[in-house]
Amino acid sequence: MTLVPDQLVDVPPAVPSFQWVPIRSLSARQRPRIVNHLMTLSESDRYLRFGYAASDAQLTHYADLIDFEQDEVFGIFDRRLRLLAMAHLAQLPLRKDSQVREAEFGVSVLAHARGRGYGTRLFEHAVLHARNRHIDTLVVHAMSENTPMLSIARRAGASVVRDGGDALARLQLPPDDWISHVDEMVESHAADLDYRLKRQAQRVARLVEAIGEVKRRYQPAPCVARE
Repeated sequence: MTLVPDQLVDVPPAVPSFQWVPIRSLSARQRPRIVNHLMTLSESDRYLRFGYAASDAQLTHYADLIDFEQDEVFGIFDRRLRLLAMAHLAQLPLRKDSQVREAEFGVSVLAHARGRGYGTRLFEHAVLHARNRHIDTLVVHAMSENTPMLSIARRAGASVVRDGGDALARLQLPPDDWISHVDEMVESHAADLDYRLKRQAQRVARLVEAIGEVKRRYQPAPCVARE
């Protein structure tokens, strides 16, 4: 089937968001958090994210295959360090007939964390990261019914074509400059600081809970008044 340009709506350019969201780069040490995040997704969410209703075993296999040396994985955490949203930016191999460098973007957001703009912020962060790595084009493969993802791509200026139930979005990226590198550096340092503060707060909460448990365990039993 021939790819058909998407003509559904004329989406205006995205309005810059001024609400900062800490987005942290993930490492191989956080594969368990990634797996837990993916397994929390419903069957329909897994279908929209991967194009099929991935089983728990398939999600684990996917997480195991992430190449953290080549690709980049970003996450948004809550106060308890639960991974609310995650994006995977995977570099694609060069095509034989082109020297254009491409990277594929995929994102997932837990159901209770939607409506906060996390998908858009992760996409913007991926665009910034890709520009600074001299990526020319950002590619998004999505199901045609994945309206939120396609809307994010359209608002960023991507061209979207459909092939039956599949859709392909392509966004041409501007070259990097000193501003893009400074922006990424500042965001990265701020997100790392935010994560460390959350982790420290979690440790303090656990310590307070443990102290309280010890006090309850060794607290003398109340005396019973004699008649």
